[in-house]
Amino acid sequence: MAGNSFGTLFKLTTFGESHGKAIGGIIEGCSAGLELDFDAIQKEMNRRKPGQSDIVTQRKEPDSVEFLSGVFEGKTTGTPIGFLINNTNQKSKDYSHIKDVYRPSHADYTYQKKYGIRDYRGGGRSSARETACRVVAGAIAKQLMPNVQINAYTSSVGDLFLEKPYQDLDFSKIDTNPVRCPDESIAEQMIAKIKAIRKEGDTIGGTITCVLQNVPVGLGEPVFDKLHAELGKAMLSINAVKGFEYGSGFCGARMKGSEHNDLFNNDGSTKTNLSGGIQGGISNGMDIYFRVAFKPVATIIQNQEALDSSGTIVEMQGKGRHDPCVVPRAVPIVEAMAALVLADFYLMNKMYT
Repeated sequence: MAGNSFGTLFKLTTFGESHGKAIGGIIEGCSAGLELDFDAIQKEMNRRKPGQSDIVTQRKEPDSVEFLSGVFEGKTTGTPIGFLINNTNQKSKDYSHIKDVYRPSHADYTYQKKYGIRDYRGGGRSSARETACRVVAGAIAKQLMPNVQINAYTSSVGDLFLEKPYQDLDFSKIDTNPVRCPDESIAEQMIAKIKAIRKEGDTIGGTITCVLQNVPVGLGEPVFDKLHAELGKAMLSINAVKGFEYGSGFCGARMKGSEHNDLFNNDGSTKTNLSGGIQGGISNGMDIYFRVAFKPVATIIQNQEALDSSGTIVEMQGKGRHDPCVVPRAVPIVEAMAALVLADFYLMNKMYT
């Protein structure tokens, strides 16, 4: 299987399956001498881990990180950082009913056709369990760039939207509720919606908005390695993501140039920021903001038609512990992937200066 690594200089390679003994990763390119805040790393893990509230999967995993290499006396040594996260609460028997059945909208069918074998226990390698490894690396990447602020939040669940622009939000309120929406009133509505959907045995999608602040000018390359292209690749690599837009996004397609152009101030900043902090594939020093769309979780606790390995259409119902809405737990994953992209370009920029 190819495609288990992300990044060029700051590079993460992950391994493991949802119901295997452990998952883990190797981080290459982290500068030597960085004093790690292990509490901050675990805090990010706690934001992503299952079982943290009654609107997410009830699988109970502590998601404690064990560092195997690349760290000595609390500081990075410049060598590859190896880490491990043990799986402690698997219930593989919950998936025995799909051993020979392809769940609709899952990777079951494509895995079987590509590799001739699949790990049906929780989706194996295709499970979002793998994203815990990304959160570890992202937490370290954030510490590599202490001045850069990365904040993501839930901006919609189904047809419930947080209409306020990010400039009017208090990011300190993001983690004050389980849905991770910084507006208390909208958050309550989102939570009620997710609970109602779960009661129906169904799932629902939503969007996450992410804001990157204090990003230095000059990150990104002007041709194939554009900053926004790498951010898009990073976000689209997250399970269940169906769309990515930055700056004015698709709304910009309805505008005239006279409306859309970001006019300059004398200090190099711009009067507006419809470019989303990136011009010509390179950061311009303004806030970078983007939105990521997540589909409804494919496993639903309702009867539906499915294809089995013999080519027969059968009826099946999802079992096991699943998120009725993946968005709240995906917030730290979006932040982590953004951090990996910025850290990679940050290190590349240092090579030129």
